[in-house]
Amino acid sequence: MADTQQVDPKDGQKAARLAKRIGGYAKEHGGAEGHVEYLGQRGARIVLVGEDGAWGDVHAPSMEIARLAVEKAGITVHEQFDGDFAAKVRTGPYEWSRMAGIQVGGPSND
Repeated sequence: MADTQQVDPKDGQKAARLAKRIGGYAKEHGGAEGHVEYLGQRGARIVLVGEDGAWGDVHAPSMEIARLAVEKAGITVHEQFDGDFAAKVRTGPYEWSRMAGIQVGGPSND
């Protein structure tokens, strides 16, 4: 049976723009995998981890748009940001200094 669920054209356009950004990130980093996280009324966060260990994220206005965007981008999506997936992330000096600063009461720059 075919899926008859209709996508709002504006949502489809938003998802296509996000998919293009995700695809660009994947191309720049030798591929990418992702995880979609619900942010409540704020929408969804798509966390991306490149094959080189670089990580970043993009924001979607809803879970539906986020799911459609990662589907259009053709990346592997993990249900959870579990240990195996998190182990692919490579942090650099900036992240380490920022985490250490927060731990010892330094500025968080938020």
